[in-house]
This record gives sequence, C-alpha cells and structure tokens, in this order.
Amino acid sequence: MNSTSLSVLLALGLSRTLIPTCFAETPVFEPEVIDKAVEIGYGVATGDVNGDGKIDILLADKREISWFQNPEWTETVIARNLTLRDNVCVAAADINGDGKVEVAVGAQWNPGETNDKAQSGAVFYLERPLEPGQPWKPVPLYHDPTTHRMRWLNAGKEGHMLVVLPLHGIGNVKGAGENSVIARAYRVEPAKAGESEAWVHRPLAAKLHVTHNFDDRDGFIYLGGAEGIVREAVDGSESTHLISPENSTPPTRGVGEIRKGEDFIAAIEPFHGNDLVVYREREGRWARELLTDKLNQGHALGVGDFDGDGLEDIAAGWRNPDAEGNVGLKLFRQKPDGTWESSWISQNLVATEDLKVIDLNGDGRLDIIGAGRDSKNLVIFWNRK
Repeated sequence: MNSTSLSVLLALGLSRTLIPTCFAETPVFEPEVIDKAVEIGYGVATGDVNGDGKIDILLADKREISWFQNPEWTETVIARNLTLRDNVCVAAADINGDGKVEVAVGAQWNPGETNDKAQSGAVFYLERPLEPGQPWKPVPLYHDPTTHRMRWLNAGKEGHMLVVLPLHGIGNVKGAGENSVIARAYRVEPAKAGESEAWVHRPLAAKLHVTHNFDDRDGFIYLGGAEGIVREAVDGSESTHLISPENSTPPTRGVGEIRKGEDFIAAIEPFHGNDLVVYREREGRWARELLTDKLNQGHALGVGDFDGDGLEDIAAGWRNPDAEGNVGLKLFRQKPDGTWESSWISQNLVATEDLKVIDLNGDGRLDIIGAGRDSKNLVIFWNRK
C-alpha cells in the first residue's frame, strides 16, 4: 500500500483493521513496591482521594481500608475493624462532582455462610470526616450474604450507582441450590449518602448460582459465574444469558474473573482456575480461544492498550505457584491478525490477588497496580515503553 492509498483510507475513516500494522514493541514494566506489609490485599481501587488532581490508590486489606497518596505513596488508614471478619472489596468514584472520590467497601467475608447475613457479608459507605486524617464513618447499607465484589458505575443522567455482587445465591451450598445470586444496584442522592435510610436498591436479574466478578462497558454490566456470562443493561432494560455451555465452542468452563474488551471478553476459567480465554462472537455463537492453561489460582484481569498500537491487550495475574514454581503477572498482547503473544510483567514479585489498570502519572501509558496475597505487598508496575 503506498502513502497516497493509505491517506485515502484514513480520510474515509475506515477501520484500522483494514490497514496493515506492524506489531509494537513489548512494553517494559518497572516495579515500585509501595507497601511491604499487606496481609491479603483483597481489593484495589483508584481515584483522587484528596482533590489534588492526582490519582491515588485505595486498598481493602484484611482489617484495614487505606489510601496511598500520589506521588509519594504515603499510606493513610481510613477505616479499621469494620466487622469481625475480613474486608473483601473496595470501590471509589466521585459521585458528587467535588473532585474527591466517595468510597464504599465490602466486609464480613464469610463465603461458607449463605443464609445468615448477620454472619456473612456487609456493605458500607464510608463518610469522609470534616478533618483530614480522622477515621471515616462507616454507614451500613442493606446487604445479602457473601458480599464479594463491588464497583461504582456512571449511569449518565441518573448519576452513579453502586453495584454489589455476592459470591453465592442465598441458601446455596458449594454453588448448588435453587437461588440465583442477587446482585444489587444501590443509589443515593449524594448529599444524603451519610444516611443509611436514604439509600435505595434494586436486584439485578443475574441468573447465575455462583459468581466471582463482573465488569462494565458501554452501558452494560458483564457478570461471570459457573454457568457462563450474563449481560445486564445498566438501566435495567436488558438481562441476557450471553455466554453458556450451549452457545460457546469449546463450551465455557464457568467464569471466575472477567473483563470486557472492545471486541472481546477476557475470562479466567473456571472459578480460581488455570485457563485464560478470550471470547469473540461469530455468527451467533461464541468462539472460546485458550491463551494459556498454565495459571494457578488465576485471580485478576485487566484490559487495555499497553503498547500503544490501538489494540487492547490483557494483563492476567495468579496467586499460587504454577507448574514451574512461579507466581505473578503476564501480559498477553493482541497482534494485528488477532493472535496473541505473552510476556512477563512480573515474575515472582507479586502473588496476584487483585489488579487495576490505569495511567497513574499522566504520561499516556497504562500502568498496573497489583496486590499480593502470599507476597504481602502492593506494587505499581510503571509502563516505561
């Protein structure tokens, strides 16, 4: 293709997939350990906590909820011992437009108890103190047993909503039972967020009996569970069992981790599994492509264009040693022809429990934040490509 033809294609606005593209260079990630005393590192969130225009890091650890201030990464604990059992998740978003994030957390992690919500699960909104440095006030919200994952979603004109996903359906045992998981969407008028009774909630029609995680993109929520993937419209107008063993080839093994890419869905299968797969829809069915089956306790996924070639890639982390004795993070880069190439992000530095993908320093490159379970650390992997 000569330069004149290329210019014509670009001027016509045709898809970049029609234009041959050289495979980009492999990104180089430089680790920076910002906490060496993490107990478990259940969940990571990001956002501007203090309103200085910089993206900070929040961590839900076993007994504490902390934030780390960009760029020195000084840790401040904002809540301790919210329940008798562990914290398990954290979500942050600026829901009132003041330039500072609001924070919600999940706690009382007790996955074996699926009936008694006094003994299993908890959801709190953390009300910011008037004086910086003071503990944040926990505001208890309605919850179902086995609270496990949460995130704030921007619902457009309706503002933000907090989506909370339990692990099990109520009363189910080891994923089996009559009841589907009750994912809930919570809403509140931001000025009244510190009042428990001001929060309203509605169930989502999840259709899954055991779940593990979810993602959102373009007005939809994607929930992964033992029976596949369910897609819910943020506004409640649609609920579709998108991927099941019956409409996927080879059949889905049940989804643990899930991230929605622009034109694919990435998943770790099964629950705490070893397979990293990519789903793409083809003529009404979903093609399941295996990228690796070498993970051990795969527990974290992130999607983004890490090498700047316009194609989305996948970061995958696992927390137990694989067959070669390694834990860590790997990058799976998408090539222009749709195939994938893997490389290490981190080998044996972080036993990955959770990760987040974001440009932390504003240089236009996506960085990765990883929380380690057995490695007991919180690490930033700076993208130095």
